[in-house]
Amino acid sequence: MANSFDPSAAASPDSGIFGLPHSAHEAHVVLIPVPFEATTSYGGGTSRGPSAILEASRQVDLFDVETGRPYERGIALLPESTALRSWNERAKQRAQLVIEAGGVHPDKPELREAAAEVNELCEKMNDFVYQATRQWIAQGKRVGAIGGDHSISFGSIKAHAEKYPGLGILHLDAHADLRNAYEGFTWSHASIMFNVVSRLSGVKSLVQVAIRDMSQEEHQIIEGSQGRVRAFFDSTLQQKQFDGVPWNRQVDEIVSQLPENVYLSFDIDGLDPVLCPHTGTPVPGGLSFPQATALVAGVVRSGRTIVGFDLTEVAPDPNGGQWDGNVGARLLYKMIGWMLKSQRA
Repeated sequence: MANSFDPSAAASPDSGIFGLPHSAHEAHVVLIPVPFEATTSYGGGTSRGPSAILEASRQVDLFDVETGRPYERGIALLPESTALRSWNERAKQRAQLVIEAGGVHPDKPELREAAAEVNELCEKMNDFVYQATRQWIAQGKRVGAIGGDHSISFGSIKAHAEKYPGLGILHLDAHADLRNAYEGFTWSHASIMFNVVSRLSGVKSLVQVAIRDMSQEEHQIIEGSQGRVRAFFDSTLQQKQFDGVPWNRQVDEIVSQLPENVYLSFDIDGLDPVLCPHTGTPVPGGLSFPQATALVAGVVRSGRTIVGFDLTEVAPDPNGGQWDGNVGARLLYKMIGWMLKSQRA
């Protein structure tokens, strides 16, 4: 880091993530922005999540009481890809035909064709994220993906599962995301964890937290997974708190289901929607900010290693409010800080 950098000074408008001066090659943590939300079927705007987080991050103080000075290791957000932007625009346009029709119908070939094109564009996005993540991991970086909707996580998880076979996923979300090809879209945001557990043999376990909205079929997948998928439902977590079980004891139980190497996959709607009011599919309930960060801290305090992460579904206020980006930026800094503390080398 340049000697002239002052971590306590106000960030300049054209500075990097968190106001930092690092290039990706200088930084130990590389963040990949993925402005993609093709299959969003309710609220939109998550493709603007990376830029909203970047803007809000410049207001985050760099000293953190829990994790110290994560910025000293170097953090860099890559520029947004114009290819991803163009794929997203085309895929959203084509997906809208299918979504408005309620999904693919056998007697409507135009819908099958539209869904097929969306799936092809999503595969291109997946490969882009996979190749970028793999490239930076090979250079010894810790890598995080910033969405976009939750579908963007597959390529990142795939690259990490190849590097760290036997990986565990800690998944914070209001939704189970275990639907098979939702609305005809193989790579739907509602199918991300179905694709992870069905396609990635390097993922040993999926531990889901704060789930409170799912289909019966998704529940059956969890029940029939023979322990590979473990869900800690929001209603159960809340009831235990009502009964006086401290949150840290619940965290210990959650973390005990994870292997040594852990990947964080955090959909912002896993939080109380007061914290993320403009996310695509908000659901009442969820974790408070301190609960979420204590969960991440619990992974590290258990001796496990956080090897990578994604943060998705941050959608800025269309009227210009900055709250969603602010919460996303602060959760991101906590995730980075605890990830760095988990490295024992």
